Amino acid sequence: MRIGGLFSGIGGWELGLARAGHTIVWMCESDPYCRRVLARHWPDVPCYPDVRELHGPPPVDVVCGGFPCQDISLAGRGAGIDGARSGLWAEFARLIGELRPRYALVENVPALLTRGGVRVLADLAALGYDAEWDCLPASAFGAPHRRDRFWLVAYPDDDRRREGLRQPAGNVERSRQTDTIRRRPDMADPVGLGRARRPDESARPARPGPHAEPERTGLGRWRQWESEPDVGRMAHGIPARMDRLRGLGNALVPQIAQWIGERLT
Repeated sequence: MRIGGLFSGIGGWELGLARAGHTIVWMCESDPYCRRVLARHWPDVPCYPDVRELHGPPPVDVVCGGFPCQDISLAGRGAGIDGARSGLWAEFARLIGELRPRYALVENVPALLTRGGVRVLADLAALGYDAEWDCLPASAFGAPHRRDRFWLVAYPDDDRRREGLRQPAGNVERSRQTDTIRRRPDMADPVGLGRARRPDESARPARPGPHAEPERTGLGRWRQWESEPDVGRMAHGIPARMDRLRGLGNALVPQIAQWIGERLT
């Protein structure tokens, strides 16, 4: 399917959906550093600079995006979905209405469930879209850290596609159904230093090359996860170090985007 990406960041949605076999047609991102990253990996795909000025982009089958979470996140000031940044959801909804895609894919922080989720669902319903959603952590897909996020799939309510979306999730663990996600011994320890316990280094798979595909070990499982180099956040001499950290911090997990893309197929 043809994909249009909003709030693309460094391309988490786009990378995952491309790995699932879909075609990226256009993107939209305002941050200059993120735009350079997108241009490096998708040099032939147009990237629009401002979602508020995006009107009439080429038609696509899927519109995806993780709209800004700063006003929704529990780490923010709680302005909610009407805040200056998270309020850009209105532009997301506008473009869904203009383009009428087969699917709309939304990602955000779990706090959206209580800080604007009703508004998102109401806006989608007003556009004639039904939706299904869940909170999935990166650790359910093999990552050594939790990173819970809200994921939503919307589709026109006159064309039900639930049979395909509700395939069994295999061994993807839901964060609310199992304690193994919280208690894995090799998971990042946010209140301590590094991980709770380092796994046997000799048991680690070889580090993949820069263009290697992630190794699948079952539905939703990946062994190879790139990690940040062991240097301080304020280290000098590393080009665009803070820009990179911001881009990664705002990015979504492409392995989950790929899993969703495969379910759509």
